[in-house]
Amino acid sequence: METIKLRTHVGTDGKVVLPLPHLYAGQDVEVVVVLQPVAKHEPGKTPEDLGWPPGYFEQTYGSFRDTTLERPEQGAIEVREPLG
Repeated sequence: METIKLRTHVGTDGKVVLPLPHLYAGQDVEVVVVLQPVAKHEPGKTPEDLGWPPGYFEQTYGSFRDTTLERPEQGAIEVREPLG
């Protein structure tokens, strides 16, 4: 079984073109379709409309002003015995 995820457009005729890998050409296959509308950005929505707490961005924006943050050396990768 192979899962293929793609984003496509439903035509005005209600049809969707589903391209499949050539390895399935000439075979019978079982197809399961899950329809999930793609969320579109709706202008005018506030952060609260999108589920953020009131004032979240105003309260947190710029709250980390420490410019001394550095990523230290990560060290060497541990060498392990191969499996099998």
